[in-house]
Amino acid sequence: MKTEFKARPVYLSRKDRIIAHFTTCFTALIIYRILEKKLHDKYTCEEIINALRTMDMMIVPGEGYIPTYTRTDLTDALHDAFGFRTDYQIISQKNMRKIINKTKKK
Repeated sequence: MKTEFKARPVYLSRKDRIIAHFTTCFTALIIYRILEKKLHDKYTCEEIINALRTMDMMIVPGEGYIPTYTRTDLTDALHDAFGFRTDYQIISQKNMRKIINKTKKK
């Protein structure tokens, strides 16, 4: 966790900025833990973060979004946990907007 959770060094002196930094770090830690639990503790934070970092999409004008990442058990688990797939088809811009809007509702 220490290698992925880069909260230091921080050179802040104003109280409001220290509080903002702490809040951001704490929120990130909670999100890490929620992801681990949604994936039934089968993957570490490092594995999850690395997978998310590689899940890139390429936009093709007039077509939509094409996945450029390699499908793995972890990417399948992420898709299952969040109820949408981006790994085996071209996703139209309309469907991508639906996916983005769905994530905002939770």
